[in-house]
Amino acid sequence: MTLQDKLDAMRDDFENGRFPLVPTRAQLQTMQRATQALIDSGQAENALRAGDRAPEFMLQDANGDSVSSRALLARGALVATFYRGVWCPYCNYDLQALEEVRAEVEVRGASLAALSPQTLANSRKSQRDTKLGFPILSDPGAAVAAEFGLRFALPNDLIEVYRQFGNDLPKINDDPAWVLPMPARYVIGMDGMIAYAEVNPDYTQRPDPAELLPVLNGLRARTQA
Repeated sequence: MTLQDKLDAMRDDFENGRFPLVPTRAQLQTMQRATQALIDSGQAENALRAGDRAPEFMLQDANGDSVSSRALLARGALVATFYRGVWCPYCNYDLQALEEVRAEVEVRGASLAALSPQTLANSRKSQRDTKLGFPILSDPGAAVAAEFGLRFALPNDLIEVYRQFGNDLPKINDDPAWVLPMPARYVIGMDGMIAYAEVNPDYTQRPDPAELLPVLNGLRARTQA
């Protein structure tokens, strides 16, 4: 079963009352309307893409240690994935799928890092729950996500639904703003240029991590030439 198969099955369970959290029809409609509005906004098309230079960043990992993109890129290519947070089951499946290919990524000389606006404590919880062998970096205010063109503000009706679900983003992120990154996956070469970009305003859709491997093969071949 592919990652997207798992996500589709989870979405079907959620929308048909087979999930621990059972939404009302009105809540579902609000969520679907917000996703469609984000798609229609065209923001994903304006995010950074392959051929653009990636912004540099320095963020804290779950242990509070500083991690810089420059240091990661000095060792090899970087796979950077932006995700919403520990509270998002789609994101957790995505992280687990990345962990499953981590060895394949690392054998190609690359490293993985996940970026989320959540607090360090929530990153630690996310790391424990998903048993990751790569760092989760805290991106306060989704500031780095904004540099990549990924940050968006939640509409008021969706904020109310999230509150009803108990997803208190100001508490989870220690930030009064109700902002999130669109889920995105980037491969950044050692030269700082983006070699692969996948951004989807529909958080239930994620690319298969296997797509990363040919890109990493190409980058490695280029550095060894």
